[in-house]
Amino acid sequence: MTDMSVNKRAAILSFILLIGGLLLWEAAIPGQKAVGELTEYERLTGGGAQKAGVPPPSQVLEKAWEQLSDPFYDAGPNDKGIGIQIGYSIYRVLAGYFLAALIAIPLGFLIGMSPVAYKALNPFIQVLRPISPLAWMPLALFIIQDSETSAIFVIFICSIWPMLINTAFGVAGVRKDWVNVARTHELGALRTAFMVILPAAAPTIVTGMRISIGIAWLVIVAAEMLVGGTGIGYYVWNEWNNLDLTSVIFSILMIGVVGMALDAMFGVLQRFVVYSE
Repeated sequence: MTDMSVNKRAAILSFILLIGGLLLWEAAIPGQKAVGELTEYERLTGGGAQKAGVPPPSQVLEKAWEQLSDPFYDAGPNDKGIGIQIGYSIYRVLAGYFLAALIAIPLGFLIGMSPVAYKALNPFIQVLRPISPLAWMPLALFIIQDSETSAIFVIFICSIWPMLINTAFGVAGVRKDWVNVARTHELGALRTAFMVILPAAAPTIVTGMRISIGIAWLVIVAAEMLVGGTGIGYYVWNEWNNLDLTSVIFSILMIGVVGMALDAMFGVLQRFVVYSE
């Protein structure tokens, strides 16, 4: 069976599962009684009014059309389009992420190439790595005293560890024969790092970067719920406070779509750096 045939069958199966799931979801939501079907008591007590509950897919699709038809409107501090909210979140994620990359990748090279540096820094890494990124938020808010910068710091602290560890692992795993050949050709340490070690370790480094971007996107939603103001996390929390579950479900789906897009970009990058004969 060819790869094209497998992909086609997988796409058809995914579509069938999607449609089936949506139909089951729609059927599971009880409909609202028409006014003519209500008893006099129900009419007097507002029984015909819409009650808060899990909305059917048709309402979520209607909300998606409403929001995506004008995603960049700005009607005040608590009423911004979904495009603006996602834009704020992506900015914070990328700012913290690239700051982490600037430190994690060079430091990972150092740890991977030097057993002394590995043994000296490993205890600090093992102590700091398991700490939840959100545990840093109160300290960041107290020291930095700015919610925007604090959110970026939280993304930085959660992004740095997968990149650091994977870079060190990839560099340490480069075959010694290749490094010895570089020395035979009298390449300097810098040229050896860029021409031999970096290409060989690139797949592992990009894997760490891919893991980091996924974690960063997970954390920014929770961070924005805490700091408030703007962002997709704040949007979810604000709509929950408004008891608008349709908007909550729509924003959850948008979080998933953006996360999938970020992962797909690094998936493309990963295919470029993997060696194939």
